[in-house]
Amino acid sequence: MSKPVVAVLDYGSGNVHSAVKALIEAGADARLTSDRALLLDADGLLVPGVGAFSAVMDALTASRGGEIIDRRLAGGRPVLGICVGMQVMFGRGIERGTDTEGLGEWPGTVSELTAPVLPHMGWNTVSAGQGSRLFDGIADERFYFVHSYAAQEWSLEVTPPFPEPVLTWCTYGEPFLAAVENGPLAATQFHPEKSGEAGIRLLANWIDGLRATTV
Repeated sequence: MSKPVVAVLDYGSGNVHSAVKALIEAGADARLTSDRALLLDADGLLVPGVGAFSAVMDALTASRGGEIIDRRLAGGRPVLGICVGMQVMFGRGIERGTDTEGLGEWPGTVSELTAPVLPHMGWNTVSAGQGSRLFDGIADERFYFVHSYAAQEWSLEVTPPFPEPVLTWCTYGEPFLAAVENGPLAATQFHPEKSGEAGIRLLANWIDGLRATTV
């Protein structure tokens, strides 16, 4: 069986080669690319994100990355966001007094965590949502976080026949969303590519889902 092709969106978001390497280790044919046709046609699209919410949105806008994400999701094509790549899926982000419009795939606001020490940096456990595919077999593992901002509420209302999103939470000072699985769109606040064997397993679980959609 051929490996699912995962396009890693290359829009200038820092060093993403570790994500490409982790995807390959997890069983994908991963390609860092800005080629529009490949980004639209690949079995899966990974959206990395490093730095400030506003800077990531500026880069996505300049590269028309948001349009590519939206077109894929409209066609039911899988997308995975990581770190700020998760945050920009929400309606807006407030960071150091700057209020920036996000991609709006999910309603809600990304804001600063209330915690004694920021950033939240290091390993932490999560509370995986019931029926999670991403955390199958690794619900009790720890994952690597480095962030000061997060989505701390979930407000999307889903009506049948659409399935309820699977929400995974983490606590650092207060609860925040560590991962969301919502149809073709999934995202993690932590870095799977920096989370050792558990992170590779999570990526492999996502890649297995790509195989299921391409059979």
